[in-house]
Amino acid sequence: MRMHGYTNTKDEYTARLRRIEGQVRGLQRMIAEDKYCIDILTQVSAATRALQSVALGLLEDHLAHCVAHAAAEGGPVADEKLREASAAIARLIRS
Repeated sequence: MRMHGYTNTKDEYTARLRRIEGQVRGLQRMIAEDKYCIDILTQVSAATRALQSVALGLLEDHLAHCVAHAAAEGGPVADEKLREASAAIARLIRS
C-alpha cells in the first residue's frame, strides 16, 4: 500500500474535518433559525479559515513527502510532482 504525506496524521485531519463539518451544520441551523447575517458571516469565515488550515497542512505534507521523494528520484516524475504542487498552490491562492 502506498503511503501519502498525511498518513501519519490521518486521525488528526479526520478529527479537524469532523469539527468543520459540525461548524457547517451549525451554519445550517443559524440560517434555519433566522440568525443575524453578520453572525452567520462570522461563522462562515471561521469555517473557511479552518478548511484553509487543513489545506495548508496537506500541502505541507505533500511537499515534504511526495514532492521531496519524487525530487530525490529525479526525472519526469519529479517534474510532474512539481507541476502538480505548483498548480495546487495556485488553486489555494485563488480560493
